[in-house]
Amino acid sequence: MTVAEAAPERAAGQPGALLEARGLTRHFTAPRTRAVVHAVDDAWMALAPGSITALVGESGSGKSTLARLLAGLVPPTSGELRLDGKAVTPGRRGRRGYARDVQLVLQDPFSSLNPVHDVRYHLARPLQVHKMVPAGVSLDDAITGLLERVALTPASQFIRKYPHELSGGQRQRVAIARALAVQPRVLLADEPVSMLDVSIRLGVLNLLADLRENDGLTILYITHDIASARYLSDDIAVMYAGEIVESGPAVTVTDEPSHPYTQLLLSAAPDPDGAGDVPFTARGGAASLLAPPSGCRFHPRCPHAMAICSATEPPAVTVAAGQVSSCWLHAPDQAPKKGEREKGEREPR
Repeated sequence: MTVAEAAPERAAGQPGALLEARGLTRHFTAPRTRAVVHAVDDAWMALAPGSITALVGESGSGKSTLARLLAGLVPPTSGELRLDGKAVTPGRRGRRGYARDVQLVLQDPFSSLNPVHDVRYHLARPLQVHKMVPAGVSLDDAITGLLERVALTPASQFIRKYPHELSGGQRQRVAIARALAVQPRVLLADEPVSMLDVSIRLGVLNLLADLRENDGLTILYITHDIASARYLSDDIAVMYAGEIVESGPAVTVTDEPSHPYTQLLLSAAPDPDGAGDVPFTARGGAASLLAPPSGCRFHPRCPHAMAICSATEPPAVTVAAGQVSSCWLHAPDQAPKKGEREKGEREPR
């Protein structure tokens, strides 16, 4: 696909997407300096029903802000959010209905649970507020069902415990159960295992996989660990300095990374299958969201950077089936010829 053909295809959206971000942008103003923080810029994403999509990037790349935009917790500066193909309108009137469909699980399970209330309270509250207790079923039976759904069994051992009496993994399962109480269609899991011991992370990831498999739940899994994204997800979107720079099927993105930043992430996270053994050397640190670089935001660190990279933002180019990369290396009319690359540079994948 040519550069000219890629933009109209993206603008047309994704048919059949359950939750879709179209050009979502969110800028914040720093309180003292009044400088503009470019937290998220022109983010396009489509979550297919019953799929797991991973949003990958280093700390400060804008992943959590995008999750809050998708959850409707912060309004976008520009862009559009769509559910079932219909634009989501801001305001309190539709907020409760949207919250039932789209739930957010936060990174820190301890801070997301009120320490003065027990597990029963945390699960009873959404059931009562949204009137989700089925007719003929008691509130305690509904709470027991939620605990069993997240593998906290026997439920009687957990229902009266307080957050400080639970392990990190158990607290995160309670947070997931609370999100499931309103029977959402989309679960936004923001770094759900990053604060857990390595030994129990796999259990939470398998729980998310089971929720997709058994309940048809659509999940956005946000992480800085591209190896776990490959393990869990169907698709991966890679985010850098507030922008999504590459997206596509998980196996394709990790086995044949197209964007230099994706290659950097994989070089830092080797996996047993060898997909992460990608030699890569980057210069400097992550770009500032207060003063993002012009053109491609990754160009100050990229060993393949060309003059056009610092001058003009790269287009989104389809490089393989379902795989899109925003990099000038994949624009045929601008990419340098093979002999023009510096000695020792690696060919783009």
